[in-house]
Amino acid sequence: MEMALPVYHISLSPTEYQQLTSNIWSETFVNSTMQMDGKPFPIRLRYRGGHTRGYPKKSFEIRTSSRTYHFNAEYDDPSLLRNALSFRFFESIRVPAPSTQHCVLYLNGQLLGVYLRIEGVKSFFFRQRKIPVRSIFYAVNDHAGFMINSNSSSTSTDLLSGYSLIRGKDVDRTRLRNFIQQLNIKSRLELFRFLQSRVDTDNYLRWLSGAVLTGNFDGFHQNYTWYEKIKSGKYGILPWDYEGTWGRNCYGTRVDPNLVRIQGYNRLTGRLLAFRSFRQQYKKLMRQHLMNAFTEKRIMPLVHRLHNGIREDVNKDPYMKWPMDVFAGEPERIREYVLKRREYLSEKLRQL
Repeated sequence: MEMALPVYHISLSPTEYQQLTSNIWSETFVNSTMQMDGKPFPIRLRYRGGHTRGYPKKSFEIRTSSRTYHFNAEYDDPSLLRNALSFRFFESIRVPAPSTQHCVLYLNGQLLGVYLRIEGVKSFFFRQRKIPVRSIFYAVNDHAGFMINSNSSSTSTDLLSGYSLIRGKDVDRTRLRNFIQQLNIKSRLELFRFLQSRVDTDNYLRWLSGAVLTGNFDGFHQNYTWYEKIKSGKYGILPWDYEGTWGRNCYGTRVDPNLVRIQGYNRLTGRLLAFRSFRQQYKKLMRQHLMNAFTEKRIMPLVHRLHNGIREDVNKDPYMKWPMDVFAGEPERIREYVLKRREYLSEKLRQL
């Protein structure tokens, strides 16, 4: 017997509703009330996302007095579960990732359909996981590849044009800017010590293996959270926005399961893997994951549990973009992806 999905009711006054809908690109929050289990509580809400704001089923950022949540429409993903599956997978390979919960959302009494509630990666996220951080950056566009652009004057703002500071001060921006500069200009001799002292390399290589295994082509130059730990002064990384994974891109189009190469992408990845010791560490992690975490036996029970848990409500979703037979076939699509990806990466691992 499947458990019913939690149901959230959002109520907006006519004025607030007008403010929300009159400009879908506005970053301004409107005041509202959300009800769950019969208990109303005040929230602030706005639309979120890039091109997805133009869709009939929109995503929301919702803030309570203490927490931030993203209610994702998952409109382009015919399974509605790729983000949830990816974040659970990252947790299984010991990379911190947002917790998720599918739910049903209503706005002023109107059914909006099935959503994925995603925990916001902010101060509370790190406090809960006992990771003291001094700064948090989101990689918000594809200029977050740790690269100095040789075609520009590389002004200080250029280097950070792919990042949004979520927590921290100007001094933290300066430190990240310096990190990117040093990463690009240090000699090989200096670079190894620099990477060891400034990057949590175990965390980074685990994240890299997760991005490569799930096949997130967009996840190397954007769609990640970059944070600096207080105690060690080292940078860490975690995943964000993993809808374009498991054999489909961020628009839901099927892609070659071997689209993402085993070395991944971006400047920091390239500089790390140029050293044999980091490469060996990465290969060891990959072997472990291919043996334990990234297997049909481990992944498919979770896929079926998530899929079965939302099927009934997806069938009633008024904004479901995909036919139900496509939704029904998604577990098999994901299974095929895992099999083909395992085969490809096992072969490439020998050549790395």
